Amino acid sequence: MESRHHNLKTRQRRERHGYPDNLSLRVHRALSWLDRAEQETDPDSRYIFLWIAFNAAYATEIDDRHGLNEQTTFNGFLQKLWDLDSQKRLDELVWSAYSGAIRVLLDNPYVFRCFWEHQKGNLTEDHWKQSFERAKKAANAALAKQNTPAVLAIVFSRIHTLRNQIIHGGATWGGSVNRQQIRDCVAILNDLVPTVIEIMMDNPGTLWGEASYPVVRS
Repeated sequence: MESRHHNLKTRQRRERHGYPDNLSLRVHRALSWLDRAEQETDPDSRYIFLWIAFNAAYATEIDDRHGLNEQTTFNGFLQKLWDLDSQKRLDELVWSAYSGAIRVLLDNPYVFRCFWEHQKGNLTEDHWKQSFERAKKAANAALAKQNTPAVLAIVFSRIHTLRNQIIHGGATWGGSVNRQQIRDCVAILNDLVPTVIEIMMDNPGTLWGEASYPVVRS
């Protein structure tokens, strides 16, 4: 079976001359990391490459002067993708995955930021547990309303917590204590990242903004 990267890359080569430069660069970079991820059998490495592929597509500079943070900009990006997704691929992904990886991820305290704030002594046990239950109720409410962007925003907050743990050296490669969350995040990103790239390719006329770290010719 042909990989998602192969199919998207074939399409990108056919269409790229019609893309604006910023979209062309985002898609080119994202596909390069998706290709690397699909070659990887090690779950930790696959997770990292999939995260970079998503970030290459999303690639937004966070400007603290405007009071924005990464979660806020993620949420806006996910909402924009959903608005553009005329084929409802994101809806299908969320509903088909919810009974598996997404549900398990939302029940996992080790990818919940407040749990780690409690471990550092910044929150009481009652505080983080109450926050955890509120977040799960919010996810269930979003699902009941079929609010896909809200569900994805909650899921991405969990994926981002795991990203911080790994990228900042807070985990052991191949460590047994985080296998479940690695598996669940990889399962979600395996489907989500190619879908994100595909929606962007479907909408070349949309304003995606300047890509981070543009190519500078000497």
